[in-house]
This record gives sequence, structure tokens and C-alpha cells, in this order.
Amino acid sequence: MKSILFTNYGSPDDLQFGEVERPVPRKGEVLVKVRATSVNSWDLDLLRGIPFANRAMFGLFKPKTGKLGIDIAGTVEQVGKDVTRFKPGDEVFGDLSDCGMGAYAEYAVASDKALTKKPEGMSYEQAAATPHTGLLAMQGLVEKGKVREGSRVLINGAGGGSGTFGVQIARSFGAEVTCVDSPEKFDMLRSIGADRVIDYRTEDFVESGQEYDIILDVVTYRSIFDYKRVLAGNGKYVMLGGGNYNRVFQTFMLGPLISLTGSRKMGVLMHEPNRGMGSFLELFESGKVTPVIDRTFPLPETADALRYFEEGLAQGKIVITMNRE
Repeated sequence: MKSILFTNYGSPDDLQFGEVERPVPRKGEVLVKVRATSVNSWDLDLLRGIPFANRAMFGLFKPKTGKLGIDIAGTVEQVGKDVTRFKPGDEVFGDLSDCGMGAYAEYAVASDKALTKKPEGMSYEQAAATPHTGLLAMQGLVEKGKVREGSRVLINGAGGGSGTFGVQIARSFGAEVTCVDSPEKFDMLRSIGADRVIDYRTEDFVESGQEYDIILDVVTYRSIFDYKRVLAGNGKYVMLGGGNYNRVFQTFMLGPLISLTGSRKMGVLMHEPNRGMGSFLELFESGKVTPVIDRTFPLPETADALRYFEEGLAQGKIVITMNRE
């Protein structure tokens, strides 16, 4: 089968596209014929070998497996021993970040617990765009943020994968949503429900005098103390992760202390793959949430997809398809 692999930590230039042996499902596993997958910051960070915790888990000097891709959508090809939830031909999707990754390939194995049957009204591309960032937003807003009607929500970095899901999820609960991003994404953000948009290059939301009940932070470039200034009493700040690992570490260490000493709750979301998928699908099937897909790339052009992701210009998700006849 064809697959994307890397043998050294580096950049998208270090990716290899070639032939590898098709995996075989073991007990409790499912072999999926991949139809589509998507790009996440997790993939790029693992390729680069950052932060150090990634190397500690996946190979200190060289990657142990060299596999990428956590979002998967496709059809069940084969089931392993003791798998009763699925059968060959079932259309499934899920997040493989807890079971080995490897969705950047024509076939991938996954724990049966990581997969959900794909609704008939959801395309493979939409399914591939959903599991990781969709449930990050869902867990951040609903489980941690306790979003409700009338909540004042700020999403910093709203134009990407988690952000576009977050806008729609918040609006589905009747919240008022303010989005921070670049102006190139404003029309799209308004089209999915943003009440207000802020150009981060020309306006500082910290100095606006506005307070928010929930802050969903996708880009992590501000100090936790900046966010505290604009967080309302009893408000909740939820960091989903991001490129500035000093800020992530700061929030990880100081968030619990701030939360213990006042009414504001601040911290990093400890994401659990696939948790809350049932509630998310209810929003999708009711038409309240739809994945925003910027563009698709065929599997052989995965390096180009990751380079495009690095530019930070994508509006919503970047999807990779197998480009089969």
C-alpha cells in the first residue's frame, strides 16, 4: 500500500511517499481502507520532533514508527478478534491519536473504540475534518467552558480547524461569539455565525475593555495574565494547545493556582480523543455545525498540505484524500 513516512525529524521536505506492507488488525483492532484524513498541528509537531515530550514518547533521536495522521475516515476492510461493533463495509471515522496514528496511508489499523460509524449525510471529507479539532472545541466549550445561552465567548485563532468548530458550537447554544484572527478570514467567520471579528494585527482585545465568560485559546501567543484581565468573574479560560510551548507550560503550571485562588478558572484542556462524539453528531445532523474545509490535497501531495498549514492561511480544515478512481 502507499503511505507517507518519515525516518528523521525535520520539515515537510523530509516526508517520503512510498510502498509499505499493509497492516494486519490484531485483537480489538479494525483495518480501515482510508478515504480521507486531515492535517492537524499534532502531525506537524511530531514531524518536527517538538515539544521534547513528543520525542520522549515517539523516539528520542529518530521516530520509532514514522507514521503520521490522526484523523481517519473510510470503510472497514477487516476486523480483528473480538471486534463486534463493526463489520467489513461499514463506513467509519475517528481520532487515532491514542492508538498509533498512521492515517496518512491507503490503509490503517485502529482500536475499535477509536471509531464511530459515519452518518450517511456526512461525506468522507467532512468526517476526516471532524474528529480531532471538532471534539477539541466541543470539550473546551461544553465540558470545560459550560457554554450556555447568552455566554460571551472569545475565540483567539478562530479561523482554523478548532476555531471554526468552536464558533458554530458556541452559536448553537445561543452564545455571543467574538473571533480574533486575520481579516482574510472575516467573511468566512461571519458566514458561520461570528457576532464580532477582531483583526489581531490592528486591535488588541485585551485593551478593549470587554470581558468574556469563556475564552477559547487556539493559538497560545498571549500570557495567561493577559487573558485573566479580560475574563469575567466566574469566567473560564481554556487553552486547546498551540505553537508557543512556553505559553502552554505557563498555563499548565499557573492555571491551577489561579483557579484555586479566585472565581476564574484557567487551564489547558486535557483532550480525550473521541469523547463527546455522540453530542457532536447531534449538532451536525441538526445542521447546526458543519466542518469548514479550505481545500483538499491528494495523498502524494501531503508535504504541500503541511506546508500550506504552516502558512496559517487556511480557513478551517485541510483535508487529504486517497485520490482513488
